[in-house]
Amino acid sequence: MTATQAIIQQAWETRREFLPEIAFFVPGAKHYENPCYANRPFSFAHLSVTGEACACRCAHCEGALLKTMIGATCPEAMRRVVDRLLKKGCLGILVSGGGDSNGTVPLEPFVEAIGYAKQRGLKILVHSGLIRREMAVRLKEVGVDQVLMDVIGDEGTIREVCHLNRKPDDYLQSMLYCRDAGLPIAPHIVIGLHFGQIRGEMRALEMIREADPETIVLVILTPAGGTAMAGIQPPAVDEAARIIATARILNPATPITLGCARPPGQYKRRVERVAIDSGVNGIAYPDETTVHYAQSRGLKALFSEECCSLLGRRWSSHRREID
Repeated sequence: MTATQAIIQQAWETRREFLPEIAFFVPGAKHYENPCYANRPFSFAHLSVTGEACACRCAHCEGALLKTMIGATCPEAMRRVVDRLLKKGCLGILVSGGGDSNGTVPLEPFVEAIGYAKQRGLKILVHSGLIRREMAVRLKEVGVDQVLMDVIGDEGTIREVCHLNRKPDDYLQSMLYCRDAGLPIAPHIVIGLHFGQIRGEMRALEMIREADPETIVLVILTPAGGTAMAGIQPPAVDEAARIIATARILNPATPITLGCARPPGQYKRRVERVAIDSGVNGIAYPDETTVHYAQSRGLKALFSEECCSLLGRRWSSHRREID
């Protein structure tokens, strides 16, 4: 047995603390349809408060992800978008946007509009970037369900990839501000963020464990076309597996999901299978073969149209068991 196989086996044994089931998340921000499940458009939507604008221009994205979101660049526009989404049967929204030069999403003008969306009955997730204590308190006051933030454990990666003059401890402090405000968090780690290399992932896991998150979300570097990283190879599947398995071992009681971003094709299928072997509790947009593999390992497959970060919560009524 190799060292990687040994840590994966340990992670699988650690997973036995949970029920023998796995959540597959297919929010309607992206179409998903196969013999296992078909989702509904707009069941969960992503909004950008900056439209397509982003000051950070991170090397792997350069604002490309913002083009897939619904623009809501002023509070009045956000309220109108919320009203339209509700008519389409929307269950929840992720409020996001491009970061400023400090790595913060400019949410201040939108707090009341976010509260309006919550009052209308939507689940509200906010992708904040780095966050101040005062903002964490305000988001808690208007009923935000959860804050999502990328956590980076290497100063060189923060500088060279995200173009920020910040340190890993700034990410830890942001998580602690949310925790102190009583605001649940779902920190994200981008495995291989440093141009495909494993650099700060272990430090990020240590910081996350200190912050006591509701859910941990792991994604894998998937550079957008036309960016500075286009053509960069993602980390080897074995390298990703070691991070996923370590996350499971270090956090035996915290739900862990494999989030939306990972390279497509054979890589996607291989890493989803190894994520199951490494004890994750959920996977976003799984390949059909992944669903069958999870069942072959004795896990009950459950689908939800919520965001995978909400795994730590009681599931909504929009889930179903498949045979």
